[in-house]
Amino acid sequence: MTRPHPAQIWIAATVVLADQITKAMVRSRLQLHESVTVIPGFFDLTRVHNTGAAFGFMDPVDFPYKSVVLSMIAVAALIGLALYSASLEASQRLTRTGLAFVIGGAAGNLIDRISAGYVLDFFDLYYGSWHFWALNVADAAINVGVALMILELLGVGRVRVPRAV
Repeated sequence: MTRPHPAQIWIAATVVLADQITKAMVRSRLQLHESVTVIPGFFDLTRVHNTGAAFGFMDPVDFPYKSVVLSMIAVAALIGLALYSASLEASQRLTRTGLAFVIGGAAGNLIDRISAGYVLDFFDLYYGSWHFWALNVADAAINVGVALMILELLGVGRVRVPRAV
């Protein structure tokens, strides 16, 4: 097992902090479903509450202890991600960095789910009548993290040692 590099801990902590600060700002300035146009026809800040999982999956579904069940799944996923990260070699920098973003994002959303029973989303991207799912800083960090991990899989940044003939 490899110990996390201090930069990974700082990345995850920074993501959680930035996520929680921006959510606090949105909570203090916007009511539920209130919207402020940032770039007309493309980007609004709109306060929405996601009581489901990623991309609003299961949002309209209601069952007893839904928030508790989804929180427990998120905790299990965070533990799995941390264990996976610890199993990576130090040379797998992009994957380790990507996982730091994912862990920070997952932790930021978990804080919401535990403290409020929902995840606060507010970045509303759209074109015409098409809307992407609303997201937040934690979701954006998760996407950046996954992109970094995919880049590692594709071999970006890998040093290739020529073979002896």
